[in-house]
Amino acid sequence: MQEQNIINLVNLTKQFDDHIVLDNINLFVRKNEFLTLLGPSGCGKTTTLRILAGFEQPTSGKILFDGQDIAQVPPHRRRINTVFQKHALFPHMNVFENVAFGLAVKKVPKAEIKIRVEKMLDLVNLQGFETRAVDSLSGGQQQRVAIVRALINEPEVLLLDEPLSALDLKLRKDMQVELKRIQKRVGSTFIYVTHDQEEALTMSDTVVVMNGGRIQQVGRPEDVYNEPKNPFVADFIGESNILPGRMLQDERVSFAGQEFVCVDRGLGEDVPADIVVRPEDIRIVAPADGMLQGTVGSVTFKGVHYEMTVMTPDGYEWLVQSTAMTPSGTLVGMNIGPNEIHVMKRVAG
Repeated sequence: MQEQNIINLVNLTKQFDDHIVLDNINLFVRKNEFLTLLGPSGCGKTTTLRILAGFEQPTSGKILFDGQDIAQVPPHRRRINTVFQKHALFPHMNVFENVAFGLAVKKVPKAEIKIRVEKMLDLVNLQGFETRAVDSLSGGQQQRVAIVRALINEPEVLLLDEPLSALDLKLRKDMQVELKRIQKRVGSTFIYVTHDQEEALTMSDTVVVMNGGRIQQVGRPEDVYNEPKNPFVADFIGESNILPGRMLQDERVSFAGQEFVCVDRGLGEDVPADIVVRPEDIRIVAPADGMLQGTVGSVTFKGVHYEMTVMTPDGYEWLVQSTAMTPSGTLVGMNIGPNEIHVMKRVAG
């Protein structure tokens, strides 16, 4: 409902000289949700975050915060804090002093500062680290200090600009879980920027996929993954087989020289379409039992599954993921169920 929205971006445009970075963006953010702006470099996600923070001014459009346009409000007067990729902790201050910095600037009484800092360090499991030098902390510990330094000021919205990208893989995965836990406990709205699809799918309540300064799709992680709106989203979110085809009629589609039953309806009859099949949704069977037949090419072990390419007679190279390995050069069949076929109406141009 509208009253649950804390932020509404209305016809937001940002232009640098002749280059349009944001092209008439419309987006709402609900209170207490974890929303992620996801897309490749140059898609406009960081510019959107900087405009929300007040570090950039929009060329046109509105930034409504609780119904009030804050486009001309300076950063320090917005009820918004930011955590950057480089957490920029003060090296001459210990952990306690770094976390307390914002409160000290506001001249909050020392007794209250102590209580609030201890509460924040407890939140991120850094009790007893108060007197530690920040340079002695691990990367993940430093990032947690940076997060609670922002949260201690009790912002209604916390902006996070790729804060985990500098961490190693294991630490990044641990911090994804930690961030989501922190967000749930403090109840703030988190707006997170990343180009990492797994990060977005793991942490978010809502994912906003961006490309070329425009929003391509907004939805829950499951919906964005399973029901991509266009080939860009299908290709950018996870691995996909994207093929040309035709929607013959409701629940009937043709591609790869075959007709298939699907679950899509309302796209029209005998119209061009793009077909998306996720590699994990293809089942390898005996050649005689397959809807499609092909020859296994490359085989790569990915840890939890094998990733294989299968070349079909029409020249298309399928990507298939399976927990069972099929040797290169093997003739195989492939089956795809109706629910595993996603049909997108092809847009001209």
